Amino acid sequence: MLASFKSSAHYFFDWNLERIERCLKELTEDQLWARPNANSNSIGNQLLHLEGNIRQWIVAGLGKQEDVRVRDAEFAAVNGPTADILLDQLSTVIQEAKTIISSLSPEEMTQERPVQAYVHDATFIVMHVVEHLSYHTGQIIYQTKALRDLDLDFYGDVDLNEKG
Repeated sequence: MLASFKSSAHYFFDWNLERIERCLKELTEDQLWARPNANSNSIGNQLLHLEGNIRQWIVAGLGKQEDVRVRDAEFAAVNGPTADILLDQLSTVIQEAKTIISSLSPEEMTQERPVQAYVHDATFIVMHVVEHLSYHTGQIIYQTKALRDLDLDFYGDVDLNEKG
């Protein structure tokens, strides 16, 4: 079961990253950093936030590396790094996270660890990070569609009406 859990986490890291990459190909740098309103974040802010979250919860929390995250800076950034840089940073931290998750023993998966103001076991931490990535990926997809008025065609080669 543990191998299946880890494999599923890896799959969804990659699945979300592919969708984010597809969105970034459609955006100008201005669109990347455009905030819909004063109470919303740009796609660029969301990418900084995702990289920070994965780095803090998995790389530092599970990988026992130094927690270097400055969360407020993720949301304060305006006209920050390019899409290529943001995608590279996110891809890198996802690969680090997958390596750390793969290395965890069954015992380590049940050990509680402090992250932010919380204490959770590694299984919870991995589930949270995958869920959090998916949540923001959905926001990025929505913002991309709203900015560009296009169908991203994620399922163009799949008959989603087919019954299993």
